[in-house]
Amino acid sequence: MDRAIGNGWLAIAGAAALISAAPTAQAIELINPFSIIKSAVEAAVEDRSTEDIAKDLAIKATFTKDVISEMGTDVISIKADVYEQDVMLTGVVEDPKQKIQAEKLTRKIEDVKKIFNEILVIKPVKKKKGVVENFVDDTVIESKINALLLDGKGVNVTNFRWRSVGGHVYLFGRALGRAEKAKASKIVKEIKNVLSVKNLAKIKPKKK
Repeated sequence: MDRAIGNGWLAIAGAAALISAAPTAQAIELINPFSIIKSAVEAAVEDRSTEDIAKDLAIKATFTKDVISEMGTDVISIKADVYEQDVMLTGVVEDPKQKIQAEKLTRKIEDVKKIFNEILVIKPVKKKKGVVENFVDDTVIESKINALLLDGKGVNVTNFRWRSVGGHVYLFGRALGRAEKAKASKIVKEIKNVLSVKNLAKIKPKKK
C-alpha cells in the first residue's frame, strides 16, 4: 500500500476514535468531525512517520478523554496540540495550580516525550461580562494564520500547529530549517490583532 494512502487511512481511523472518546465538558473546544477528518487526511502528506501519526492521535485522544475529565468543568479552556509525541498546552485558567495539574496529568499519558506548558493564568476572569475591553477574536486570527501559512511559499503548513489565546499566538510542530521557522513567525506577526508570537516548532530537516 502507498505510504501516503496508508497514513491517510490510519489518521482517519484515529480521528474517529478521538471523536467517539471526546467528553462534553465545557473546557474542550467544539469538535467538528469534518474538520478533524480533513486534518487527518492532510496528515498523510506531513513529514511524520506512520508510527508518529498513530501515537500523536492516541495522545490527543487520551488527553481529551482523561485529562480534561479529571480537571473538571471549572477549567475555562485547555487545549493540547501534539506533534511527534511533543505536546503543547495552551488555554486559560484562573488558578496556577490548574496549570500545574494539567501538565502533571499530561505527563502520565503514554509516549509523551516533551511538554510545552503555555497555559495562561488570568485572574480574576470576568466570566459574565458580555463585552470585554480590547477583545481579540482568536478564531479569526487562527483562520488567518491557516490561510496565510498555506499561501506562504517556503512554509510547509501541514507540519505546523498554532493557537491564539487573547492575541498571543503559539506556533508548534516542525520546521525543516531555520529560514522556514523564521518565515512562519514573520507571517503571523503581521496579522492584525496579534500581540505576540512564540514559535516552539522544532527544526528537523527532511530525511533524504
